[in-house]
Amino acid sequence: MPLTQNKIRVIGGKWRGHVISFPSNVALRPTPNRVRETVFNWLGQDMSGKVCLDLFAGSGAMGIEAASRGSEHVVMVESNRKVYGSLQSSLQKLRANQVELVMMDALKFITFNQLFFDVIFLDPPYQLRLLHKMLNLLSSHVTQDSLIYLEAGNSFKPNKDWLVWRSSQAGQVHYQLLKYDKN
Repeated sequence: MPLTQNKIRVIGGKWRGHVISFPSNVALRPTPNRVRETVFNWLGQDMSGKVCLDLFAGSGAMGIEAASRGSEHVVMVESNRKVYGSLQSSLQKLRANQVELVMMDALKFITFNQLFFDVIFLDPPYQLRLLHKMLNLLSSHVTQDSLIYLEAGNSFKPNKDWLVWRSSQAGQVHYQLLKYDKN
């Protein structure tokens, strides 16, 4: 049965098949199933022990997938009150106790937060053109082994501090996994 607009299906892990709804009057762009499947093939299906950050959480697709696949802790950041409420409801239904939902502007969060993350999902609204700025801020939140999933509406070339580990395209979605090169 095809899903209606404003719903996504968790594609892997303990919540596989669960449907997540998000507000219909907000212009959200959930990461497509095919892209999520590829990204979690790259990251590994088992995310046990990983600490993840889903900035610009939106529908929650990436953060919920990571939690479903065993991430130890997932921080999801969302600034829109209506979207935040929808995420809160979805996480309660899933009993996703390892997910910390934060209602805050993503730029403020990453500026003031001091945590390190194993995986960071970075998918800001395309029109804001925040990728370079966010990558500069994220460099202080990653270790040598951390990966950043980045999604853009067109081809994106990170600055020399970032190595493109994997990349692909699905329709209009360009996505990559990056590693920080501290050298």
